[in-house]
Amino acid sequence: MGAFIVRRLVWTPILLLIVAFVTFVLGTYGPGDPISILQGQYNNPEVVERIKKQRGLDRNVFVQYGSYVKNVLKGDLGESFKYRDRTVRELIGKRIWVSAQLGLASLLVSLSLGIPAGVFAALKQGTWVDTATVSITLFFMSLPVFITAPFLLMAFGLWLGILPISGWGGFFDTRIIMPALVLGIPGVAILTRLTRASTLEVLSQDYVRTARAKGLGEFVVRQRHILRNALIPVFTVVGMSLATLVEGSFITEGYFGIPGIGSLAIEAFFSRDLNIIMALSLIIAAAFVIANLIVDIGYRFLDPRISY
Repeated sequence: MGAFIVRRLVWTPILLLIVAFVTFVLGTYGPGDPISILQGQYNNPEVVERIKKQRGLDRNVFVQYGSYVKNVLKGDLGESFKYRDRTVRELIGKRIWVSAQLGLASLLVSLSLGIPAGVFAALKQGTWVDTATVSITLFFMSLPVFITAPFLLMAFGLWLGILPISGWGGFFDTRIIMPALVLGIPGVAILTRLTRASTLEVLSQDYVRTARAKGLGEFVVRQRHILRNALIPVFTVVGMSLATLVEGSFITEGYFGIPGIGSLAIEAFFSRDLNIIMALSLIIAAAFVIANLIVDIGYRFLDPRISY
């Protein structure tokens, strides 16, 4: 296991360099120029060229990339093109932590509702309860954010008045409840169907029948033999979902006035703010690498038969 982890960690910097290079090339040669966009439609070509020269944007792309990598290794993610005299680290530092907390809360909502619903539906296979459980989760999944967010705001914020309607106060603040529900409820259907299918597959295995034949209680059979083995594919989805915690949600954060990374990311893409785009690409790529490694390590604890 130790050698496996070391090999994966050794490949991580190489993977990040590749992701950074592809993003850098696309940002450099893609449509639009950050300096011209900031100047507007009445930009002065001479001024644009002078600013490019000052920022080193007139150099060869490989020279620019090498300079960027060197600065990143020193912990310098550069300055924003749109927000003058403000570093990328300053802009994304607090925002990405806010989005991560919101993403974690929404993931907990999906897990706490989806996994029990999936196991319950599998144990009631073929009955109306099974159909109703899956149908209800799919119904809520089909509702877009444009419906669920305003409805929750009106129901709990205006009509009942039991929850604040906007702002941010941290993970343990009541203002996180509604946005967490908006982001977490669609994932309930995915986890319900996946858990149901996995549980049905495990229920048909010989070791489950053997455990029951030995006289083990139903609770012990479900806990030790059914749920643990059924969670292996679910753990894969949940583990990879951890990587999306840093992405943020532009629409949901906008509805509830949450200062997350979503709005900053959208602004960076439209203004071609390459340094912010590069930083977000590296962070998200690193998050997926780490999440993938956590999932692979977790398999070993869920199923001792798995080895590396």
